[in-house]
Amino acid sequence: MPTEPEIAALRTDPARLLQFRWLSVAAMVAMAVLVFPVLAPGHPAQPLLAVALVLAAVNLALLAGLARWLDGRGGAFVQLLLDLLGWGAFLFYGGGVTNPAISLLLPVVAVGASILPARQAWALAAAAIGVYAVLWEFHHPVRLADAAAAMHWHLAGMSISFALAAVTVVWFIARLNAELAKGAAALAEARSARARDAHVVALGSLAAGAAHRLGTPLGTLRILADELARRDGLDGEMREDLGLMREQLDHCREILNSLTREAGQQRAEGGGAEFAGPWLRAAAARWQRLRPEAGLRLEISPELSAHSLVADASLAEALQNLIDNAANANAAAGRAGTAVEVRAALDDGGMLRIDVLDSGSGIAEGRLAAARHAPLGSHAEGMGVGLMLAHAAVEHHGGQLDFLSRPGGGTIARIAVPLRPAGA
Repeated sequence: MPTEPEIAALRTDPARLLQFRWLSVAAMVAMAVLVFPVLAPGHPAQPLLAVALVLAAVNLALLAGLARWLDGRGGAFVQLLLDLLGWGAFLFYGGGVTNPAISLLLPVVAVGASILPARQAWALAAAAIGVYAVLWEFHHPVRLADAAAAMHWHLAGMSISFALAAVTVVWFIARLNAELAKGAAALAEARSARARDAHVVALGSLAAGAAHRLGTPLGTLRILADELARRDGLDGEMREDLGLMREQLDHCREILNSLTREAGQQRAEGGGAEFAGPWLRAAAARWQRLRPEAGLRLEISPELSAHSLVADASLAEALQNLIDNAANANAAAGRAGTAVEVRAALDDGGMLRIDVLDSGSGIAEGRLAAARHAPLGSHAEGMGVGLMLAHAAVEHHGGQLDFLSRPGGGTIARIAVPLRPAGA
């Protein structure tokens, strides 16, 4: 839920109070120009229009930024008090409590009760009662042209005023509730993102510690592999397996070294940009070295050669995680020989769009939604911490990660991240 300052900012939005005041101005002008000339032709309309013009001037001053002190809670109270006094002045020249429009004081009080602190709301209500009491004793009477129909017109005016007051209150509070709900949803999303980022930071600390601790056993394994490779009598297949083992150990040590180098590294904003095409090929090649048995088909649009990308190692890791998950999905569906397809091009908005396509059985929506905020734990599909980190990395670079159903079966993991245009 929103915090108290955030709620106050939403409730006392100056634009909403401006709209409310324009409604008051419109109602005053309509009564001064249309109602009084018909029912009481001899009643002066100039004072009524003057009050409406004063409220309109207040609105124009606020729109022009000449009354910044009327922002915030205190400013909202002053604005509503001005509205109340404006209606009091209008009714003073328009018949006082005998004018059915007296009920239009209530929307001002209702709006104040919905957006102001309790003390200010009670003060506004007391001011409204005071205005009503003053108008009971002091006002310019209105003499209708048809005195016999006075009660009929009075009751008709009460009905119209009641309907207008009810519609105004519901309109204002309904819009306020909609804005509060929207703000609450945005705040919940932001808090969820902060919680996920905290989880990512914790994982980063664990990864740095693991990189330090795994260095020794990996070094031992490399020594043993070298010793085995120097033995006589090994057949060609065994030597080939040992070569692959040594290569994979080297990749593991390279990954651990990169974790150590890049821990805490911030995203480059200036000269760290590189062209999107070579960056994609390098990221795909690193994954292919780790999974030489898996197939990969890379399609990069030629137009990407003119655009550069600002990205740290986390974005490449996110792409590799998605390719790895696609390969696992193919294997789980009995299609281990099917190559993972990676297609990169510009989307309609000028962003880099990377589609990673698999031929698996798809991913449940609930698992994808949960992975945005926390890892799903270990399971056969392997869609856990890697998917959460991919979401975090893409969003950190100002992009978005979505999953779509692939026609004919499978899943499309779509990354969209900003690019630098040619010559930038």
